[in-house]
Amino acid sequence: MRTDALLDLQRRPEEVVHRDELLFQVAHQSTELWLKLAVAELTEASARIEAGEPAQADLLLTRATLAVRLVTDQLEMLEHLTPAVFQALQPALGNGSGAESPGWRQAQAASRKLGQSFAGFLTARGLDLVKLYSGEPSDPAYRLAEAMVEWDDRVSVWRVRHYKLAIRVGSHGVIGTTGSPANWLAKLIDHRFYPELWRARADLAPVHPAGEGSVA
Repeated sequence: MRTDALLDLQRRPEEVVHRDELLFQVAHQSTELWLKLAVAELTEASARIEAGEPAQADLLLTRATLAVRLVTDQLEMLEHLTPAVFQALQPALGNGSGAESPGWRQAQAASRKLGQSFAGFLTARGLDLVKLYSGEPSDPAYRLAEAMVEWDDRVSVWRVRHYKLAIRVGSHGVIGTTGSPANWLAKLIDHRFYPELWRARADLAPVHPAGEGSVA
């Protein structure tokens, strides 16, 4: 398990500029490990799609999504950092952003590859998203599309939590402030890897006349 090497990756007590460096490092290093697993699952899911095995790809994508959920949940640990402590940690942390981590860059690339594999899968079978979403939810291809939507949604939830944390702890300023990192983070919140899936789902949603179904 190479546990000794893993536990030696954090700075020693005599090296830290503040005791909460350990909290920060553990949160981010564990994030990279979960993302490494997520990327491996996404990569294998793409291969299964290309092999015509959507059900197996669905299971792998579900595991990747759970990894991102765990990454998101552990952001709560970083809420224990005050803005003053975060500023004290800056000399040791540098100017890196969580969204610029190796794991997230690889996850983005793997997500795009997954979308390409799925598009090829549909084309090879003469399917489009309207036909797919008009069909049975039990269809493995339908379930895979929904797993992709769930992955997209979970990544979006992470972006929201990361943005809120940056405002709360990182003193990143507010939206609208020229040059504020908050502007850049806010723009990412609505990003979607698979916008065509979201559009297809929305286009098939029932449209009610104005006022119909409203709650008084």
